[in-house]
Amino acid sequence: MQKNLHKFYIDGQFVDPAAPEFLDIINPATEESMGTVALGNAEDVDRAVAAARRAFEVSSQMSVAERKDMLGAIREEYKKRYNDIAEAVRLEMGAPVQLASGAQSAVGLGHLKTAMRVLEEHQFEYMHGNYIVREEPIGVCGFITPWNWPVNQVVSKMGVALAAGCTIVLKPSEISPLSAMLITEAVHAAGVPAGMFNLVNGMGPVVGEAMSAHPDIDMMSFTGSTRGGVAVATAAAQSVKRVSQELGGKSPNIIIDDENFAASIEAGVNNIMSNSGQSCNAPTRMLVPAHRHAEALDIAKAAAEALVVGNPESDGTDLGPLVSQTQFDKVQGLIEVGIDEGATLVCGGVGRPDGLDKGYFAKPTIFGNVHNNMRIAREEIFGPVLSIISYEDDDDAVSIANDTEYGLAAYVTGKDTDHLISIGRRLRAGQIHINYGSGGADAPFGGYKQSGNGREKAEWGLAEFLEVKAIMGK
Repeated sequence: MQKNLHKFYIDGQFVDPAAPEFLDIINPATEESMGTVALGNAEDVDRAVAAARRAFEVSSQMSVAERKDMLGAIREEYKKRYNDIAEAVRLEMGAPVQLASGAQSAVGLGHLKTAMRVLEEHQFEYMHGNYIVREEPIGVCGFITPWNWPVNQVVSKMGVALAAGCTIVLKPSEISPLSAMLITEAVHAAGVPAGMFNLVNGMGPVVGEAMSAHPDIDMMSFTGSTRGGVAVATAAAQSVKRVSQELGGKSPNIIIDDENFAASIEAGVNNIMSNSGQSCNAPTRMLVPAHRHAEALDIAKAAAEALVVGNPESDGTDLGPLVSQTQFDKVQGLIEVGIDEGATLVCGGVGRPDGLDKGYFAKPTIFGNVHNNMRIAREEIFGPVLSIISYEDDDDAVSIANDTEYGLAAYVTGKDTDHLISIGRRLRAGQIHINYGSGGADAPFGGYKQSGNGREKAEWGLAEFLEVKAIMGK
């Protein structure tokens, strides 16, 4: 696996950037550079978009069978690079080895398999009354993807876009470029027609801006912060292109007062701490019955203090570092805000865990007696920080849960599934997790409110990349 990424992938070839500019790739566990990545500019974007536009003449005419075979070939090449991809994720974002080689890398195979299924099942042309409805690929698609689930976000977009017959220009996060390049190598080895998939590394305000504003890109698919999503949508509006966004979250987790109370809290702590809290759909607001608040704090504290923070290479590590100095500073600052706001610091706090003097490691932190108007309950912290909030009854819990500018996910946890689902129906979020259940690659993913628009994955993801045409007068 190469760690100096000095070339882009444009028109089926690995090519030099238009201008030599490089950024260090930092290992967040050691704070040391492990390589450099070339940074592109608007000229590189122009070259990639031109290649994608030419390739669209080919991709848009490919049969369903040809597209399915192409996705199958990518999946086989992905399998060959699986261990390298897992190693890349461990290195570039500090994911513990079990997470990197498990969920972080396995999701790629799942998304490709699902894209093949929905492609085979989808009707791209059908009669509706006395006219024909035809669904066609939207065209050239620009992808801007984040560092926290770098494989998931690239492949969940790529699989269904290629299934639709679209062409792609990808800008992965400059913080986590290693895994994206390995996916690109798999695409190349699979023999995907030149120009259907292109990669330009770079910074958001340069490459991302150029892509969003480019008149020959027909759609932008963005995953990242709400602030970044606004910037993409603003630039894209000038050419009236379609924009699909998966943005921030501040997901509630309503813990029901029943005999599963302790287990529900323990699982909730483990869920939010996974990936060091760096998941947009993490259940970062835990809502507990007011009369059991003190009990909840004790249970949560024990669960958090049982977690091992440390070397991502160790099999016994539960939490690796945060991804960067910027992220570390942000999380530390918001922990300090929580203390200043008067929330009860149950465990954790500012600084690194004991015994770790380098790396962007943060302490698993629990705040109790949090009010929903506090900043730590309103802002996405994106670190291993949980806020515990009291509620009086179901109506109060739903009100608190929905009192947020976000709406990506929500969780309801307890014994009576029917009761949990009845609450889930009232929650304003794109995914409702009952007892931490997940639909994986087959469930639609996206948010309400400032968590974005559009949906990713499976049939719903495919629909984002299709235009609908009516042919009348038959």
